[in-house]
Amino acid sequence: MVLRNIVKIDEEKCNGCGLCVNACAEGAIKIIDGKARLVSEIYCDGLGACLGHCPQDAITIEKREADDFDEEATNAYLAKEKIAQVQTDFACPGMAAKQLKTQAVPDDTTPAKAVPSQLGHWPVQLKLVSPHAPYFANTDLLLVGDCVPFAMGDFHNRFLKDHSIAVGCPKLDDVQLYIEKITAILQANKLNSLTVIHMEVPCCSGLNHIARQAIAKSNIEMTFEDVTIDLQGNVSRTETV
Repeated sequence: MVLRNIVKIDEEKCNGCGLCVNACAEGAIKIIDGKARLVSEIYCDGLGACLGHCPQDAITIEKREADDFDEEATNAYLAKEKIAQVQTDFACPGMAAKQLKTQAVPDDTTPAKAVPSQLGHWPVQLKLVSPHAPYFANTDLLLVGDCVPFAMGDFHNRFLKDHSIAVGCPKLDDVQLYIEKITAILQANKLNSLTVIHMEVPCCSGLNHIARQAIAKSNIEMTFEDVTIDLQGNVSRTETV
């Protein structure tokens, strides 16, 4: 063993979102029993790439006696993990299969009246929108997890109407790119308000982290509304951050 820097995870703070798993190129962290855990000391290089991705500040770097980082063993481990796709299958508790109840729809042969869309611009994917697009100027912006509109039957009328929108998935996409894009939007435009809407699964709550980091980087003082949607499409919590 040697005295070196190594990751330390506070399990009390960890909410199991899995963002640190994606951020660790060496695969040293896994979600086990709903918490982030260090798989092995030899897979952790101690550089702390995962630190800035934890929305709960549950990860720190400590200096202690530990097995030395083994690059050869790490590469062999990553190759095995890629084949088994273990990291993909278990990184996010929100991927657990669930059967949801749907509301009964009256058996009526009369064609339903089309509900008009409230979408006011295109594109909507955060990776594709331009920070200088005219629809971001003096607007009320929604930062939305891309599963939310599928879960909510009344999303358009309840939230999207008279708002601009940017959608993304912090689980599957580049979190740092999202932070930079939202930062650029904040700096280039005077927003009336910002609302973050995400599903209740831990990985989706990473949008809250993205908004916080972007506001900090933009040097703009503002609050935002954080809205959590449950798997039945109901608003389960709303708070001002």
